[in-house]
Amino acid sequence: MLYLIAEWLGFEGIFNLVRYQTFRAGATLMTALVIGLIIGPRFINLLRVRQGKGQPIREDGPQTHQAKVGTPTMGGLMILISLLLSLLLWMDLRSPFIWACIAVTAGFGVIGFLDDYDKVSKGSHKGVSAKVRLLLEFAVAGVASYLIVSQINTNLYVPFTSELSIPLGPFYYLFAATVIVGFGNAVNLTDGLDGLAIMPVIIAAGTFALIAYLVGRTDYSEYLGIPYVEGAGELAIFCAAIMGAGLAFLWFNAPPAAVFMGDTGSLALGGALGAVAVASHHEIVLLIVGGLFVAETASVIIQVFWFKRTGKRVFRMAPIHHHFEQLGWSESKVVIRFWIISIVLAMAGLATLKLR
Repeated sequence: MLYLIAEWLGFEGIFNLVRYQTFRAGATLMTALVIGLIIGPRFINLLRVRQGKGQPIREDGPQTHQAKVGTPTMGGLMILISLLLSLLLWMDLRSPFIWACIAVTAGFGVIGFLDDYDKVSKGSHKGVSAKVRLLLEFAVAGVASYLIVSQINTNLYVPFTSELSIPLGPFYYLFAATVIVGFGNAVNLTDGLDGLAIMPVIIAAGTFALIAYLVGRTDYSEYLGIPYVEGAGELAIFCAAIMGAGLAFLWFNAPPAAVFMGDTGSLALGGALGAVAVASHHEIVLLIVGGLFVAETASVIIQVFWFKRTGKRVFRMAPIHHHFEQLGWSESKVVIRFWIISIVLAMAGLATLKLR
């Protein structure tokens, strides 16, 4: 909104700052952070009163988690409110990329909310059936993929090379939707400990803020040998909103958590990262930057597959963060070490921009 106002005023005086995506990205981050910190306390109290017993805790999980009984969930709503308000204030409202990412974030947020509501109202950790969830997720991701792909080509670019790309043609729509849905669920599986999911999301969002900015510049993209995507620079503002809203949520989600983000937040944030990766043509790099989420998902797949085949478990408990808890690691040790891994993976992802 402010961008259109500044443009109408001819970017005169102080409004000239709004012209620059870097300024608006920083302003968006701070706006989302401040909004989240302001609404957080009252929002958490409201959730606590409304939910009563809070998020159901699995009885077969680590016994230390039983101390979390009564902690409210659906904190993802707080993230979405601060994220969307800051975006509407600072983004270029004509950007199709950001509207596609907003569609995924809001759509997946609604799906996650329905799942959280079902869990809280029934006092069960099962929620909405997996088939219904996936169907709804692919419907939302399909619409977003159509909006994104209408602005870009259908090539899959391979990192560590400057020219290699795989033309997927119409199959790119399915590929894009799968990336969005897959990463939404990957972040959802990772959200099992206080602060575990949100900080890697912030790290990944910061990484893709830089990638999106570079991809949206003809000079930098040509110098680095990465695909140029016109208008992709606005995605840096979207990523900055995720960072600001995520930092505000982390303030309340730090151990011991006053609120859980729930599926409302984890599905929305994961899907948002997937949409940004598709729009910036760095889908494979997302697998590197978000390698922690990939590992968490792989641990569940391996555990289920191997148990069905042999009746035995590969890990003491899946997702893998629970495995380390069962080995005797404290929750804070698991969380901090996983944060370190996320930082290392983000650096590896950024390295692909130059190693070509």
